[in-house]
Amino acid sequence: MTENTQQPETAPTTELPTQYAPADVEGPLYERWVERGYFEADEHSDKPPYTIVIPPPNVTGSLHLGHAFEHTLIDALTRRKRMQGYETLWQPGMDHAGIATQNVVERELAKEGKSRHDLGREAFVERVWRWKAESGGQISGQMRRLGDGVAWSRERFTMDEGLSKAVQTIFKRLYDDGLIYRAERIINWCPRCLTAISDIEVEYQDDDGELVSIRYGDGDDSIVVATTRAETMLGDTAVAVHPEDDRYRHLVGREIELPLTGRRIPVVADEHVDPQFGTGAVKVTPAHDPNDFEIGQRHDLPAIAVMDEHAVITAHGPFQGLDRLEARSAIVAALRAEGRIVAEKRPYVHSVGHCSRCKTTIEPRLSMQWWVKVGPLAKAAGDAVRDGRVKIHPQEMEKRYFDWVDNLHDWCISRQLWWGHRIPVWYGPDGEVVCVGPDEEPPSGEGWHQETDVLDTWFSSGLWPFSTLGWPEETDSLKKFYPNSVLVTGYDILFFWVARMMMFGLYAMDGTPPFHTIALHGMVRDQYGKKMSKSFGNAVNPLDWMDKYGSDALRFTLARGANPGVDVPIGEDWVQGSRNFANKIWNATRFALMNGATVEGPLPDPSKMSPTDRWILSRLNSVVAEVDAYYDDFQFAKLSDALFHFAWDEVFDWYVELSKTTFQAGGEPAEVSKRVLGEVLDVMLRLLHPVVPFVTEALWTALTGGESVVIADWPKDSGFRDPEAEREIATLQSVITEVRRFRADQGLQPGQRVPARLSLEGSPLARHEAAIRQLLRLQPEGDSFTPTATLPVEGVEVALDLSGVIDVAAERKRLAKDLAAAEKEKSQATAKLSNEAFLSKAPEHVVEKIRTRLAKAEEDITRIQAQLERLPQA
Repeated sequence: MTENTQQPETAPTTELPTQYAPADVEGPLYERWVERGYFEADEHSDKPPYTIVIPPPNVTGSLHLGHAFEHTLIDALTRRKRMQGYETLWQPGMDHAGIATQNVVERELAKEGKSRHDLGREAFVERVWRWKAESGGQISGQMRRLGDGVAWSRERFTMDEGLSKAVQTIFKRLYDDGLIYRAERIINWCPRCLTAISDIEVEYQDDDGELVSIRYGDGDDSIVVATTRAETMLGDTAVAVHPEDDRYRHLVGREIELPLTGRRIPVVADEHVDPQFGTGAVKVTPAHDPNDFEIGQRHDLPAIAVMDEHAVITAHGPFQGLDRLEARSAIVAALRAEGRIVAEKRPYVHSVGHCSRCKTTIEPRLSMQWWVKVGPLAKAAGDAVRDGRVKIHPQEMEKRYFDWVDNLHDWCISRQLWWGHRIPVWYGPDGEVVCVGPDEEPPSGEGWHQETDVLDTWFSSGLWPFSTLGWPEETDSLKKFYPNSVLVTGYDILFFWVARMMMFGLYAMDGTPPFHTIALHGMVRDQYGKKMSKSFGNAVNPLDWMDKYGSDALRFTLARGANPGVDVPIGEDWVQGSRNFANKIWNATRFALMNGATVEGPLPDPSKMSPTDRWILSRLNSVVAEVDAYYDDFQFAKLSDALFHFAWDEVFDWYVELSKTTFQAGGEPAEVSKRVLGEVLDVMLRLLHPVVPFVTEALWTALTGGESVVIADWPKDSGFRDPEAEREIATLQSVITEVRRFRADQGLQPGQRVPARLSLEGSPLARHEAAIRQLLRLQPEGDSFTPTATLPVEGVEVALDLSGVIDVAAERKRLAKDLAAAEKEKSQATAKLSNEAFLSKAPEHVVEKIRTRLAKAEEDITRIQAQLERLPQA
């Protein structure tokens, strides 16, 4: 029905260790997979390609839960496609992480009492390469622990020779096409890292600051502005008001005095100003604020820089040489002394940008930098989604994508670092500027020198889908595996990485987008939905959970929470629950093997199968179809949940238990059921494998003797369905469940045997009597049988003799006490809800709580009365 065509490598085994020990299994299995080349991809294969690139982790990084989550999803997709017969490439690699890596090595040098300047640029870069060889890439070993099925022989690094050539090639093309230029603009500047940083490297948080209102000018020519950065007033070159603001119409075009500086600045009218915010007037500092820079451009205002790269004041006067925060206090004090302070508010909580690496407050700064002109590139990236060449999943994320690419500003790509791709531009002694391609000789001679800045890390990672395949060369890998099939990544970098890959891929590959589908996932959070952070004390090292519970347990927990584009809460209890699931799979398969479950030979004809056999095969094929549909829609949570409930509830709790009496009876029905059980386990393990690869590999090879489930065939829905068998087993389950509930209500222990008479004549359940009695611990009625309770369920009757099993009088007394308590609770709740005075004064949540109590009391009364009616008379 859903048979696997892989030939056995060894004989199936009937013996497994009594307990599953992940630590003993996972490492050796993974090394065997790698040694046998299961994860490698052949660009010359005739199989259809399936390609996913890894979002390259930083070379400085180690595995965190976000990585584990993302890698679990990618690994599940690629393992399934490999089993479906695709030539599957999961492309691995790492990012050189310019700022982070340089900071790590600089800290090492600081321990030696040195700085990078003591070494010089060339020696420092050599030191970084040495650090990478010795200490970088720790995450690669951790990926192996998780079970990542990546093509290790193809691992790339954004600074390796091939990718460096790709970077230089596309820079040259963009430059020659007028899409890269150099200009003085406002950028995010880190005074600690001493470099421009991208928007994604800026973390915003609410800080306690101050809001100071300052009077500029005097008398009728005065105007009040408010600022949180008083030190920047030294660089003000105007005050802006809205052109329709009657309060300041008389001042537009005139000049007012700028306190503390001896300068006079104009009042300009600009529609950017919100007349309803604050005083309706804003100070304009074009060299230290992005919005002010735009106002300055519109009104041809000078831009006066008053801070150096360390955020130290450079403006001549009493504040020169002060740090920006020291200057802020000193300037406010000086203004206060002159009577210029109109109002002060402290603390004033406002959003402030910080460097994500060192947490230093970012300083907007006017600086000469290199830029990408993104207009035509961004339009192409938007069009590729609009015309359906690229699908974004979930679709509701498209709006966020369009909001970004349709309003994208030019991209600052230069960084004032030594570690990274050095910008391939040379300057000549007479102002010449020459951009050099990878196969060109740079100009030489006196006065020529190369640009000292390096490129933003996102520039090289934007080439990742095709540079890793050998571009700019026309390699066989590029032809086979580009465009990528799917990109799996977090919605948080939809703009910063995904959009840039779209722009560069479409540009470099002649309009062919880098991937067909962008599948976005959420962020991993703690079990209460709170962001994980060391400062919050809720950060988790996934390796600790893998050590404790096994990699499969962590993977299954993450997959089971993965709804498209939605954040994923996770707690240790859930990982422990997934470990229990792995143990359940192990123990149930071990039991099946001990009882003769087999995959040898064809499946018997359905006519020779019991209804229980036909039921489980019908359900098996339905689950295959269901899981396939969920995979195609990236519904990892739903497919994991479907597999969990099928395996635990239907296979282990029902089919295996119902089959025990068949196995004990022996004969042909037992042999048929053993083959059916083997089939079910074979298919179920293959379905589970992409999410929980280790335990399924160990069990599947034991069951089938096959070489590896990694290269086994993915199950297919044969179309076999048996609605009649499904209805029959549903009825059987209903009877067993109802009697179990009654036993529990009477306080019977699960293993306690009870005499019973089963009236099954004329019912399909008659053939299941042995299984019913075994599962419910019901013994034959005997000569002295006296029914004390009769349960009519699904058209049959189950009569029980509880006279020698429970103390009926004591049980009636206990239930009567519980009934009295429930009736008292109902009476009290009803009285409160009937009191109009109470209802008019009590908060809604209090009233709702009492309604809930009333409903619970009524439910308890009904349940207890039913139990009393079923009890025999004392």
